[in-house]
Amino acid sequence: MKILLLLVMTTVLNKPLIIKSPAFSNNEWIPVKYTCVGSNINPALAITDIPNDTKSLAIIVDDPDAPNGTFVHWVMWNVPVISMIDENSAPGIQGKNGKGENKYFGPCPPTGTHHYNFKVYALDAKLILPLGANKNVLLKAMDGHILASGSLIGLFKK
Repeated sequence: MKILLLLVMTTVLNKPLIIKSPAFSNNEWIPVKYTCVGSNINPALAITDIPNDTKSLAIIVDDPDAPNGTFVHWVMWNVPVISMIDENSAPGIQGKNGKGENKYFGPCPPTGTHHYNFKVYALDAKLILPLGANKNVLLKAMDGHILASGSLIGLFKK
């Protein structure tokens, strides 16, 4: 009985967040509006299956296809537990992106089609980080606090 209960608890705890956007579907094209050649604003993100004991959300958007290694487009933590991140909004604390700015920087590949990972994490705590913390600092701070995570992949080519 104890093994069955542990198996059920593990399955529930490992249930992924579902991340969607009204602007694009998973592995589909990101509209120009949300890129560096458009309005350079973040798309809306809908988040479902958030665990009940979540205290905050964190977001990392990056491009693993960048020529000099993964490029970070957005870092944000201490987002309230909400089911929608509105377009052109920053409900949490923004950290440094790959350009050294504390804001969203839209997809902007130098050549070819790139994949942009919009990752959302449900955390069991609010994080205490210095303003301007980067992706690596956020990942280290989240270690041991992630209840669930999910991602949405968008494509863009100039």
